[in-house]
Amino acid sequence: MNSKLFVGNLSYSTTEEELRELFGQAGTIKAITIPMDRTTDRPRGFAFVEMESPAEAQKAITLCNGQMLGGRQINVNEARPPENRGGFGGGPGGGGRENSHGGGDRRGNRPQRRF
Repeated sequence: MNSKLFVGNLSYSTTEEELRELFGQAGTIKAITIPMDRTTDRPRGFAFVEMESPAEAQKAITLCNGQMLGGRQINVNEARPPENRGGFGGGPGGGGRENSHGGGDRRGNRPQRRF
């Protein structure tokens, strides 16, 4: 088991201090990250809490999953590694930004291959 946890269904007003108080009951917290939305500059409604050890992370899941925080029932589980989105995102082929010839720029020049 990983020692990093995903905490979902957070209120936008949830603070790092509130998370420290709740998760501190399970052990030592190494780090807390509350991602912000780039356009609104508001929290995105989830956080990552990294515990000192996998055993403490498991204890935090047991203690905190389903608890009420900020008027919401939170979800706590092991964080998954980020997915490789590759290229520009938006689906196969780099998100449709390439021309129909499978790469290159708008003038139809093919990208150079590097070996």
